[in-house]
Amino acid sequence: MPIPLLFIGVAAATGAFGAGKTIKAGVDTYSAKQINKNANEIVEDSTNYLNNQRLACGRSLSQLGEEKLFVLNSNMTEFLDTFTRIKNVDFRNSVGLEELSKLHIDQKEFTELKELVSFAGSLGAGAVAGTAGGALTAFGAYGAAQALAVASTGTAISTLSGAAATNATLAFFGGGSLAAGGLGMAGGTAVLGGLVAGPALMVMGLVAGAAAKKNLEKAKTNQMEAIQIAEQLSVASKQCAAIRRRTYMFYNLLARLDSYFLPLIYKMEDIVKNEGEDYSVYSTDSKKCIASCASFAVSIKGVLDTPILTDEGMLTDESGERAISTKEFIDNVVFMDS
Repeated sequence: MPIPLLFIGVAAATGAFGAGKTIKAGVDTYSAKQINKNANEIVEDSTNYLNNQRLACGRSLSQLGEEKLFVLNSNMTEFLDTFTRIKNVDFRNSVGLEELSKLHIDQKEFTELKELVSFAGSLGAGAVAGTAGGALTAFGAYGAAQALAVASTGTAISTLSGAAATNATLAFFGGGSLAAGGLGMAGGTAVLGGLVAGPALMVMGLVAGAAAKKNLEKAKTNQMEAIQIAEQLSVASKQCAAIRRRTYMFYNLLARLDSYFLPLIYKMEDIVKNEGEDYSVYSTDSKKCIASCASFAVSIKGVLDTPILTDEGMLTDESGERAISTKEFIDNVVFMDS
């Protein structure tokens, strides 16, 4: 009798152990599924947030491109039409006007402005016709110097549109959903100075595919990878936000400069109408007005010339410096007018 009882006891213990393993396996499976689900949510939330940030950033760059075109095709065109009619303009030899004698404006500035206005006209026509594509985004992100470089080829619109399609940064801002691999370029191109989108998306796919796996340790590894991906995406999101802030700053600077520029253009037109086209015979106040108008034109060109982004998608130091100097220029004008 004792022997059967022993077997019964062993069988009961074995059954309990087996049941315990079954329960633990069930718990581990459930935990693995929950951890994988959480890992997927971490990546998906970060990806969705970055998608929203990059789209908003792309829109702001495009809006800046539109503002640049507006300024060039309206007030700058009107300024050049009148200013180029004035003869004998020489701010350096303005007797009795010390502030004008210190104003050194290279004729090259106005030559480049003419070229830029001509380029803006063709780009604006393309935008209206719907053929400019990503050119407005490219025009917003980069300086007038790059625009002028391609304008001379006679294919400015297609060149800038092509730049938006092949440049990693602009493709990132204009491409499809990040979750769908939409970067506008093939493969894992590094964008925004640190986010390696291709590898990140590849790991994201592995995390998503691992949701069905029951290995608890693998699930924990997935979660750690998801957290690392989310950190990368967060860095890119913050960079997008910083770019958008700088873009809005440039937009506002251009708008403020333009608001002071237009009244001066009207005054300049009245001067030419009433005093003729010879700068040397203008009154002191008229010379000051012409010089102020020219100063604003050059300041606006400075903003237009300044690229906001590098090819790697990082903010340029030059754009930060330009923003400060332009704001000081405007503040000085406001102070003198008050």
